[in-house]
Amino acid sequence: MSRTPAVKTLLVTNALPYANGPIHVGHLVGYIQADIWVRFQRMAGHTVHYVCADDAHGTPIMLAAEKAAMPPEQFIEAVHREHARDFAAFHVAFDNYHTTHSPENRALSELFYARLDQAGHIAARSVEQFFDPVKQMFLPDRYIKGECPKCGAKDQYGDSCENCASTYAPTDLRKPYSVVSGAPPVRKASEHYFFTLGSFAGFLKRWIGSATLHESVKNKLREWLEAGLKDWDISRDAPYFGFEIPGKPGKYFYVWLDAPIGYLASFKQFAARSGIAYDDFLKPDSQHEMWHFIGKDIINFHGLFWPAMLHGSGFRPPTALNVNGYLTVNGAKMSKSRGTFIRAETWAKHLNVEYLRYYFAAKLTDAPEDLDLSLDDFVARINSDLVGKYVNIASRCAPFITKQFAGKLIRAGDTGYAGGQTVAAAYDARDFAGAVRHVTQLADRINAFVDQRKPWLLAKDPGRTAELHDVCSRALHGFWTLSILLAPILPATAARVARELFGLGRDFQWSDLRELPAQIEPYQHLLTRVEPAKVAAVVEESREDMKPMSEFPANAPTLTAPALGAPLSIDDFNKVELRIARIDNAEAVEGADKLLRLTLDVGELGKRQVFAGIKSQYAPEQLVGRLTVVVANLAPRKMRFGLSEGMVLAASHGDGQPFLLSPDAGAEPGMRVK
Repeated sequence: MSRTPAVKTLLVTNALPYANGPIHVGHLVGYIQADIWVRFQRMAGHTVHYVCADDAHGTPIMLAAEKAAMPPEQFIEAVHREHARDFAAFHVAFDNYHTTHSPENRALSELFYARLDQAGHIAARSVEQFFDPVKQMFLPDRYIKGECPKCGAKDQYGDSCENCASTYAPTDLRKPYSVVSGAPPVRKASEHYFFTLGSFAGFLKRWIGSATLHESVKNKLREWLEAGLKDWDISRDAPYFGFEIPGKPGKYFYVWLDAPIGYLASFKQFAARSGIAYDDFLKPDSQHEMWHFIGKDIINFHGLFWPAMLHGSGFRPPTALNVNGYLTVNGAKMSKSRGTFIRAETWAKHLNVEYLRYYFAAKLTDAPEDLDLSLDDFVARINSDLVGKYVNIASRCAPFITKQFAGKLIRAGDTGYAGGQTVAAAYDARDFAGAVRHVTQLADRINAFVDQRKPWLLAKDPGRTAELHDVCSRALHGFWTLSILLAPILPATAARVARELFGLGRDFQWSDLRELPAQIEPYQHLLTRVEPAKVAAVVEESREDMKPMSEFPANAPTLTAPALGAPLSIDDFNKVELRIARIDNAEAVEGADKLLRLTLDVGELGKRQVFAGIKSQYAPEQLVGRLTVVVANLAPRKMRFGLSEGMVLAASHGDGQPFLLSPDAGAEPGMRVK
């Protein structure tokens, strides 16, 4: 006799997206994975609180706000609205979507710090920290780049390596340089505050053994444990956008201290609004579960620092970490030059968002493995599985039921509950690929049955009406089952099937697999085939910011010498104001293959930000301090990466490689070019 599983109460979170850029399809892997799992748990009768927030603190956001010429608070608020919009578009249905720059997060961060300090887990000591001699400021980790001390990868930030996932102190970098000025930094002493992570090694070893973690994740965490845990620097010096440490003027909580606390802050806000007993989830003996869905690049923070912080503060540790891998598109890293750095907004504009949910689900398991979005395979799979197999059943059989039998279905055969248990087990284990595989096999069997019985021929024979009724009823009972099984992946489509086709008056629950519907409404078209032209439109729109310089509009950020054309009048030429400018700073633009962001000193005209397509020719550090020529009276142009306030002049041999124009010695910033 089967036993009804106990009803669970779960707090589920997703990794916090950083509030300095848009959501793209690579981000969506983890959010779609968590949303599918949450929807299944709810369909199965469990109580789930699903929360997230923007990660809104740190140096990169402070810099981005400065570039955009707006206060950080205003900057993160605008990004927050865009993130919330994109998640909603893809049916990622958080109960609460908050921000780490919130009163709840400030209070909780101060509480964690106070408890850790009182328990003796905070140590203060003077450290040598990098200092920019040009800008006369300490350099937090994101102001500094260099070679990773572990693997040697170049251009890595001062806190962690994107190549090998190692964490380290900024002073461990090899060949460091300031992101602000490009100058080699010097070392100066500064008092910092440390979380004594090493004292939690025993606890972490026990937690890793008991928590729900993929074996590869456990092995990685044990590897770090065996290598020895160092004290973790949790403070940063001003200037820094974040929460100032109480009683420590000029010292701020490092973003990775308050970011995971942001999970609890978002839940606390939701709990207060919904009448939920927030404290019950944090008690060390809590029976509720706490699941974090994260990317594999932040395993160390969630598998070492976060459990230790919780335990040291007197709270329960997480129940589980589900870790997803990276996304490639067409077998390669996402690229704007190839049009495969696809924003969520761009995808939703051209393609059904549920198709991406299905494609990801068909490849996702509980393992932290990378997955590939092959656009050709995407078109083929959606057109085959969802259009050719799934909705094809209803579109072929439903019209016969409504036209000849007044929408009435006869009870024929067993319910889909027994087979659905296999799919339920796969969903629960986060083996979505296994769930999809079982669903498509069932769809194949139903379609084979329809093809064999040929209801379109039965309808032509008045003596076989009862057989037609039986065949179509069985097929639509199968479609009912398929729709329930796919509901976590295709929530909008399944809701339409439940409400519009079967007249259920609500969304599906997993227990509906025990039933057989007795009535249908007239069939309404559900899904359409993916046209390759729409995929091409997504690729083309994703490429638009990275057009070759010859395709830039007239007010583009870089001017190269064109082929001679129609003569320009002296009056028109006199309208262009050329000035000498000194390049105070140059840096790569995240997500752009060709652009550098230049900060120009134009003398009496002040500082200007200009985006220039010269990355292929110059490393940022080569440009700092150099004089060049800028079109100073060009109208500012709003770009995806910020505001470009002019245009630097460059020449080219015709091979597309730009060379900046530079004045002779003696020129000074602000001088007019005549």
